[in-house]
Amino acid sequence: MKLTGLQIFKLLPNKNCKECGFQTCLAFAMKLAAKQARLDACPYVSDEAREKLGAAAAPPIRLVIIGTGERAVSVGEELVMFRHEKAFFHKTALAAQVDDSMERGEMRARLKHACSFSVERAGERLALDLIAVKETSGAPERFAETIRAVRENCSLPLVLISKKAPCLSAGLEVAGASRPLLWGADSPNAHPVAGLAKKFSVPLVVESRGGVDELAALACRIEQSGAEDILLAPIGDGAAARLRDFTTVRRRALSRSFPGTGFPLIMSARGSGYEGAVAAAGGICKFASVIVIEEPALWEYLPLLTLRQNIYTDPQKPLQVDPGIYRIGEAAEDSPLLVTTNFSLTYFMVSTEIEASEIPSRLLVIDAEGQSVLTAWAAGKFNAEVIARAVATHGLDKSLPHKRIIIPGYVAMISGELEDKLPGWNVMVGPQESADIPAYMKDVW
Repeated sequence: MKLTGLQIFKLLPNKNCKECGFQTCLAFAMKLAAKQARLDACPYVSDEAREKLGAAAAPPIRLVIIGTGERAVSVGEELVMFRHEKAFFHKTALAAQVDDSMERGEMRARLKHACSFSVERAGERLALDLIAVKETSGAPERFAETIRAVRENCSLPLVLISKKAPCLSAGLEVAGASRPLLWGADSPNAHPVAGLAKKFSVPLVVESRGGVDELAALACRIEQSGAEDILLAPIGDGAAARLRDFTTVRRRALSRSFPGTGFPLIMSARGSGYEGAVAAAGGICKFASVIVIEEPALWEYLPLLTLRQNIYTDPQKPLQVDPGIYRIGEAAEDSPLLVTTNFSLTYFMVSTEIEASEIPSRLLVIDAEGQSVLTAWAAGKFNAEVIARAVATHGLDKSLPHKRIIIPGYVAMISGELEDKLPGWNVMVGPQESADIPAYMKDVW
């Protein structure tokens, strides 16, 4: 049963120690009631209170961990329907699939692409999270052999897919200690597959083609049998049915009124080429915690990971870099000085283009609370006064011999005021688009 803030407050130690990060226990209780804080943040809560508050303080969607060690993947614990309400916490885990009937050379090539793909974007390293191994041969020995080969060639956590309990059992004998995710429990085989999940202490995917109600009932039965780490896979006909079912499950889970729905969701992105990519993109946008890409292609990874990065950032906390002076190339004291905001994407685009110009430069990054140039200017966080203050703070008014600074073209209107704030300086107006920086540096600087 959901507790109010005052009910939670009565169970707290009322020390007002501030160690939880809030000024008072009442403020902390209100945040707990709103699912905007964790009970573990209070170091003095009693065992009795922890037991009473446990269910009320627990997120409506269960946390499930796949894998072990540094590469383990956490899914679930979401609190809202839409990211602007608060934020999404655990990003969608993307898995590339291989089949146990694949030719070994083809399988190794797919594994190499999936496991080695990595790109840095806006200060974050983007990469795949899981490898799914699907049983299509019907032979437990072949399935186990394939899992062994995958583990030898890739360190990512595994998803083991089969409807045959003997095949899953053989796979778990090989990979059970690495805590793979089992995908294979439906109404006909729920008992033996759930038994395997319980025996090896691994998470389990429960699927059903009979709609959300049937799926939730099956999940309840499996949970009661002792396999508690569950992911749900509604199997509908087409994208519209998947959108409907995923939305229904998320809404019911957050309401806490429908047993069997408070678990993360998983889907398979079926189809090759654009068909599979579109399916995966839909899952990222609409509540899928894990997506298995059945026929992955190398070109799909970057757009899907970029979409995921955009969806799973906190909309109230833009990605940002630390303000300061960044040297690009072998920049010296008399190198060009450019200025921009500390929005990560802006910084990386500008710094990349400066580097492409092959002219060593310094980039003065202003603290604009992670906002882009025009947004920060409109909010009064990137103006002549702010830039002049940063110049003085870093001692550039005394150390820069040429007294020239290049401002973004989108804020050309502040150039006159900035010259008034920086007597003796030449304020140069750079291009509006970062792509034009190399030509500007060569032709104008």
